[in-house]
Amino acid sequence: MTKHGQDPMKVAPAVVLVTGPSGAGRSTAINALEDLGYEVIDNLPLSLLPRLLEGPPPARPLALGVDVRNRDFSTAALIDTIDRLTTKGQITAQVLYMDAAEEELVRRYSETRRRHPLAPAGPPLAGISAERELLIPIRARADVLIDTTGLSPHDAKAEIEQWFGTGQGRKLGVTLHSFSYKRGLPRGMDIVMDCRFLQNPHWVEDLRQLDGRSPAVASYVAKDPRFPAFFAQVKGLADLLLPAHRDEGKAHLSIGFGCTGGKHRSVAMTEKLAQALAQDGWHVSKRHRELERSGAQQGKEITD
Repeated sequence: MTKHGQDPMKVAPAVVLVTGPSGAGRSTAINALEDLGYEVIDNLPLSLLPRLLEGPPPARPLALGVDVRNRDFSTAALIDTIDRLTTKGQITAQVLYMDAAEEELVRRYSETRRRHPLAPAGPPLAGISAERELLIPIRARADVLIDTTGLSPHDAKAEIEQWFGTGQGRKLGVTLHSFSYKRGLPRGMDIVMDCRFLQNPHWVEDLRQLDGRSPAVASYVAKDPRFPAFFAQVKGLADLLLPAHRDEGKAHLSIGFGCTGGKHRSVAMTEKLAQALAQDGWHVSKRHRELERSGAQQGKEITD
């Protein structure tokens, strides 16, 4: 979204340049963009890109995949390509950089037993380290950076859709997260609220093994005398901020709710706010980090 709620696709077709270290999810991003209606060209030699973009703007948005396996890849050439795209008046362009922690990339290569393109005869770690060093200047130029560490392909695709969905009347995407403070803040939070002051279902034997999606737990949390005012204040803040962020061109906003264990109070608050925002017409997704880690089914007991 551009300022004042204007959809960039109504102004000019977009070019999304997709790059990042091998194994970080570039192919997942390319596939997700194709599903969103982008014309996808993967591993196009950079020397051919100017010819591709000559003439009138393309009729469909383009997603161009670039990585170290490109025939004429170099950091300087890719930066020059980014500069050309961002200064080409008829086209709105963004650089999408898919990243992941080094240990996560090593784990993925170990699981797939693939050879790294920069270390075909050596251990993956050598190639991973060399590639990450090579891409530092490119990472610094990214318009959108998605860290896929700990994300499933489904979650990564959801992030792509929130950033680059091209549907008519596309709205600001809102993701609500519940989490445990003991495990630290989730990555990429824009706003974080602390729910640890609310009465804790953990100390109620019948509720301890349930989670905040359970009606019994949600009801218990909502009976805290401070809960109605807290929820009203949070909902009011969302009502103020979401339209403002949308009008200023923000495509996605992440709001986190934390509690001690990430199972009861933060989950109940996330669920209640998600329902309220969805009823108001916002595109809302939810992530319960600690429940996802435990593999808990809705409303059922959590085994530690």
